[in-house]
Amino acid sequence: MKFPSCTTCTILLVVLGTVSDPLGQQKTLAVGPGKRFAMPCQAIQHARAGDTIEVDSSSVYSGDVCGWSTNRLTIRGVGGTLAKINAGGKNEQGKAIWVIAGDDTTIENIEFSGAAVSDGNGAAIRQEGANLTIRNCFFHDNEEGILAGDNPKSTILVEFSQFSQNGSGDGRTHNIYVNHIAKFILRFSYSHHAKVGHLVKTRAAENFILYNRLSDEVDGTASLELDLSNGGTSYVIGNIIQQGPETENSSILAYRMEGGDARNPGSQLFVMNNTFVNDRQEGGTFLQIKDDTPTAALVVNNIFYGPGKVTSQRNTVLMSNFVQKDPRFVDPAHYDYRLRPDSPARGAGTQPPVQAPFPLLPDHEYVHPACGASRINAVKPDLGAIGSAAGLAEKTAPIRCQQVVIQ
Repeated sequence: MKFPSCTTCTILLVVLGTVSDPLGQQKTLAVGPGKRFAMPCQAIQHARAGDTIEVDSSSVYSGDVCGWSTNRLTIRGVGGTLAKINAGGKNEQGKAIWVIAGDDTTIENIEFSGAAVSDGNGAAIRQEGANLTIRNCFFHDNEEGILAGDNPKSTILVEFSQFSQNGSGDGRTHNIYVNHIAKFILRFSYSHHAKVGHLVKTRAAENFILYNRLSDEVDGTASLELDLSNGGTSYVIGNIIQQGPETENSSILAYRMEGGDARNPGSQLFVMNNTFVNDRQEGGTFLQIKDDTPTAALVVNNIFYGPGKVTSQRNTVLMSNFVQKDPRFVDPAHYDYRLRPDSPARGAGTQPPVQAPFPLLPDHEYVHPACGASRINAVKPDLGAIGSAAGLAEKTAPIRCQQVVIQ
């Protein structure tokens, strides 16, 4: 069927803030000053499955709280900066700023702050549906950053995003808290300065923690940098993981410390090419692994810098790791953990001794803040998270990352 042209109709729809495709199946709803919808939640309530909501970043949207069950929504900040959503003293269902019961949601270029509820567990986003993608967002000063409930069909992807100053100070609220889902992927993101809670806590059956910076720096009070509470098949590859001197926990990464769970059938932990830095002078344990974990962790090509023992698991497979000695970072006082040209960690790595369903050698690396670039590995790769070879910016990165080149 040939549809007649209607230029006037298209112009009218753009002015009203709603643009449909020729079949009328999906539309774009515009939010902001002078648009059809003044607030994102107004557009969300009018949206249908598959629609896109574009939020003008020139305005701050205070008190814009809501929940929805519409599937396949994309909510995107537009205008060159992040669109700011502040709870403004309000909440949805006593849970969050946004409570998402719909499936297959994508949220891009949004800044969330101020989530608080009576039980101290207020999240910026409460994820209850299946499948969520978060890209280029900033979560700060909430009682929880992202809080995801149990959903065995769900995959959550968080990339190119930042989390800071989330938590109620009770140790049970965190920058990121993912409960029992099928798969959790965190990559090219920066989580730091959680208020007593963890920088990342996940109970997912599969975890892919790839090319992030998890750091509490000199003044942070976070507990664990990474808590894989019930184990699961977990890949921790290419991350910068730094524990600050003010932490209340002597461990940096915890695996299965809250026990096994039928929803987490895997018990394999892969720790590959990470840079661990412990600035807690009392020492501790870099990898705290529950003693009844049935599978030996595979720990290869990492840098463990600072006091403390590498692992609590007796049979951990350790290969080509650089422990405690000075790896000659470029500027560790300012968290620049690139390797100097004379670093003994250059070219000191080895190929993984086993094959896994997911590649174990890193093909990318973290670039600050919350960006990433490709990494080219030699036959004998560099140790740690930051390689010596220059790389191009990750192709799926936001515009702010596209010009990044590793020095």
